[in-house]
Amino acid sequence: MGNDENRENLEQKIKKLQLLYAAALADAVYYYGSEGVLEKVTKHKKNNQLENCKTLAARFEMTEPKHAFEKTRDMYGCADWICQDTDTGFTAIAKRCMLCSISQSMGNFCPCQIFCLSPIEAALNGIVPDSEFNIISTLWNSGECKVKIILRGLNEGN
Repeated sequence: MGNDENRENLEQKIKKLQLLYAAALADAVYYYGSEGVLEKVTKHKKNNQLENCKTLAARFEMTEPKHAFEKTRDMYGCADWICQDTDTGFTAIAKRCMLCSISQSMGNFCPCQIFCLSPIEAALNGIVPDSEFNIISTLWNSGECKVKIILRGLNEGN
């Protein structure tokens, strides 16, 4: 097997693992929702992630605000986040999400907050604690996931 074949085989394996991971998360959302604890678990996980936000950002080598979206996209291959600069920060937009698609096919329980937006918000908070994270829409109920980020405190002291 040549290097190109090995690389292609490795890329296929990574894609398969990403799909299996998204399916496992969707399965968890389905069962949390079916048992009536999705909201409670989501809130608990978000609080824990926000308490450990600096560790979360460091673990994934996120050092710039956009990394919260870009490195999540690259690592998990789930949502196709694109970041667009604005006067006050940036807007992150995803037009497709594997986790959301799988969850929609399984039932009525939205995975967006528990397994995507809350961890990204926590990572961003670990990089820029004074940032503002505004969810405009999600793929669960619209044609795109859109998050407006307002960055504060980046140049203080300079």
